[in-house]
Amino acid sequence: MGINAFTKTGNTVTFTAGTSAPAPIQAVSSTLGGNQYRIINSGTTLVFLGYGDTAANATATSANVTTTGNSIPLLAGTDEILSFMPNAFFTGTSTANAVCYIIPGDGV
Repeated sequence: MGINAFTKTGNTVTFTAGTSAPAPIQAVSSTLGGNQYRIINSGTTLVFLGYGDTAANATATSANVTTTGNSIPLLAGTDEILSFMPNAFFTGTSTANAVCYIIPGDGV
């Protein structure tokens, strides 16, 4: 079995992380059960990515981690492929504005 390049399976969505998390956005995949996402932090600051199966859960997990927390730190300029639940919601916090892009897909 070979490794497949990342294939987009839905529309790209975007949010701007700031000191308060913006309204969560949903990244919907056109494939049944699609749960991989290319996540790009195009900003110059660390973003604490919040995610969840609902908008409320995404907001709850977007808190800045000081000692422990559920958010995922994304370094500035990061381009990651991560797995979450299908059709997940995303938002984030940062010390300064940082634009993030979420693309549902499959592969590496």
